[in-house]
Amino acid sequence: MKFKAAFTDRGVNILEKRFVPAFEKIGKTCHVYLTRDHVILLHNVLNSDGVQAIAQLAKDAIFDDYRISSQNNDCIAFQVDLSLLLRALRSSVAMDGDKLQVKLVKKRASLTEKSMPFLTFESKGYRSAILQDVPISPPLSRADVADLQAALDAVQDLPPTLVGLPDLVALQALVERLKAVGEVLDVGLTQAGDLFLRVITAFVSIGTQFRHLRVLGIRGAAAPVDDTVEGSARLQRALEQGEASVVKVNMKHFVRSLQCHLTKPDACYCGVAPGNACLLMMFQYFAPGTRLTDDSISLQYRLPVLEQDD
Repeated sequence: MKFKAAFTDRGVNILEKRFVPAFEKIGKTCHVYLTRDHVILLHNVLNSDGVQAIAQLAKDAIFDDYRISSQNNDCIAFQVDLSLLLRALRSSVAMDGDKLQVKLVKKRASLTEKSMPFLTFESKGYRSAILQDVPISPPLSRADVADLQAALDAVQDLPPTLVGLPDLVALQALVERLKAVGEVLDVGLTQAGDLFLRVITAFVSIGTQFRHLRVLGIRGAAAPVDDTVEGSARLQRALEQGEASVVKVNMKHFVRSLQCHLTKPDACYCGVAPGNACLLMMFQYFAPGTRLTDDSISLQYRLPVLEQDD
């Protein structure tokens, strides 16, 4: 199997400044899945416990020269330590070379040792060049790649209703305060575009609400503005009409997911998967200089749902 590619300036920025730091906030490692057309970062998708993260980047979004070949339909997948990957990217940027290339290689420390796989980054300048080797796991077998692809295919279906999230930095500050109260967060979403966040313990119940947010998918009629009706009553009414969902998630999972702001999304949405399978966060990015969605970049987080109290 062979892989070699040359980064664009935008591609280096996307990985080094945005997506790799965001993934490092939720886990130490991730799978890198290379296909003919995409570079896909996947965290925890083979495990139902914990936050799952999937970033799909079209090869043309980050590379201007991309070559890949393998006996597995030109697909290659492996696991990498995110801190080592980020260090290599940052060192390459600091080198300020004219061209940054990456390739998959096998090397051995001595003649008596077994060859090990690496991602080699080569930053070329006018008078010098720097090589950095990032160790990776042995490339996944055909069966393991099939499992990875199956997990990727299984998360393609979106919730019927997605509600826009408020400013992520402000939301993160709010949730950090709720985090001090309890370990479980109730998340309520209505088809009218309302978001409810609440922590309930044996001693206190505290939360907040955001109203009239943007809605994608199935949209319900917005309730008339009535300040005399409490948010909990409005949510209960929407639940009774089948126009809302409420799930419980691990507070730490939700807090970590909000680190997605590092990827600089232009729009963020939240929804509950059918059957309360998970809480999904989906992020959109605009093409540079436009308000049009850039389909070459996508990101979603999936948070496992806790069992509801009887």
